Amino acid sequence: MHGMIIDWISHNAHNQRDSIAMIELPSGRTQTYGQMHDRVGRVAAWLQSLGVRRGDRVGVLALNSSDTMDILFATWRIGAVHLALNFRLTAGELDYIIGNAEPDVLIYDRELQDTVDALTVSITHVVETSGVGEESAFEAAIADQAPINKMVELMPDDQCMLMYSSGTTGLPKGVIITHGMMLFAQYNVASMHCSQDMVSLAVMPLFHIGGLQVFTCPALFSGGTAVITRSFDPGETLDVMSDPDIRVTHFLGVPAIFNALRDHPKNRGADFSSLKVCLAGAETVPEALVNWWYKRGVVIQEGYGMTENTASCCVLGYDDVPTKVGSAGKALKHTQLKIMKEDGSEAAPGESGEIWTRGPIVTPGYWRRPDANEETFVDGWLRTGDIGSCDGEGFVYVEDRLKDMYISGGENVYPAEIENVLYELAEIREVAVIGVPDERWGEIGCVVVALQEQATLSAEAIFEHCRPKMARFKQPGHVVYVDELPRNATGKVLKFELRKSIKV
Repeated sequence: MHGMIIDWISHNAHNQRDSIAMIELPSGRTQTYGQMHDRVGRVAAWLQSLGVRRGDRVGVLALNSSDTMDILFATWRIGAVHLALNFRLTAGELDYIIGNAEPDVLIYDRELQDTVDALTVSITHVVETSGVGEESAFEAAIADQAPINKMVELMPDDQCMLMYSSGTTGLPKGVIITHGMMLFAQYNVASMHCSQDMVSLAVMPLFHIGGLQVFTCPALFSGGTAVITRSFDPGETLDVMSDPDIRVTHFLGVPAIFNALRDHPKNRGADFSSLKVCLAGAETVPEALVNWWYKRGVVIQEGYGMTENTASCCVLGYDDVPTKVGSAGKALKHTQLKIMKEDGSEAAPGESGEIWTRGPIVTPGYWRRPDANEETFVDGWLRTGDIGSCDGEGFVYVEDRLKDMYISGGENVYPAEIENVLYELAEIREVAVIGVPDERWGEIGCVVVALQEQATLSAEAIFEHCRPKMARFKQPGHVVYVDELPRNATGKVLKFELRKSIKV
């Protein structure tokens, strides 16, 4: 059987060579599909010249850039695997991920030079790029390469990406993403006005499945245009949304982003008339925020998904927003979803339980983590670890998390990682970290700590201990002192009780 996976960029270059594929801001770089096809081919040839072969990992540690997409499609063209690395992590955190994934090549943004210099793990080829098309080792390396124009034969089960999310044990887990998952993810969102006429705006990081799949990849799959910004700036984002020459149609943000856009002075004069799809995800969207934007003429559709199901699980329909605010919508076409109770039975409509998903958009498992696979998958079903319910019409409501994870500014934060760092302090007897509401970031960490007898430890000392040891989004913002932590009969800390009782 011949390969069933097509090269999206090659296909679009053949059919609409002069159409704009990408616009990069603020550098102003643009690429037609013909130009992108050629550049992807040159990057692919360069990677192959370094010895990268089918199944090898190619790491990218960078701020948002059109380079990221060029490298991703070049990696796919030769059958290699795109390793998406979170630039917000510390060198120590990246050391574990890189050591586990074992990439042959690391391409990094020069703005992250200090982080790369601090890495201790060994990588064969480490190459710098400017991220904005300026002179760099990357640009020099690909300049004279004879482009590879044909993709190797690939099947749906072949791996195309590896994305890491931190585990509740403190060890990050690599989520395996296949070509089939990505293909069906495009089909899942196709009904959301995805076509050659779409113009997506990416302000979310492209190392996230959300930033990549909603809606950068759908734009490039459909033959539309992907607008990519280096990072989120509310004023610049409002300018781009209002630009009559760009006419953004698709946008994804987390509640913190929509809050920042709402509160910026430029909002009053902004023109949102070109927007067709405005999606919010990563955490529950406050009804007041949805209603504010609705009055402003922007319909925010809430979605539900995660890296493990390609961020394309559920979306609330455009016409359902006024009456179903608070719901994440119905399961998309290529997604099966059910609510499971603790006793192993399926929940009735309106009953709460754990959300399970299955289908071609679900990962086959975690990279080199059989323990996590055994814990997470049951007969092909992905146990999401989220609590929710489904009403009689099929609308899904995400209510809480079985796991202790919380989301700060769109980033998943796992308390175990922070607790492990805090236990390095001799003054601490026991500690638990929970997420508490935060107006700016959605949630932020609160350290609930019981000190050793007669010990003293200030909140500032705790924050100071955390700063060099973890990414900024993981750093807690509050400290509460208690005599002891609540525990059940087996000694497990009852974090749900802390969430109920702790007020900051």
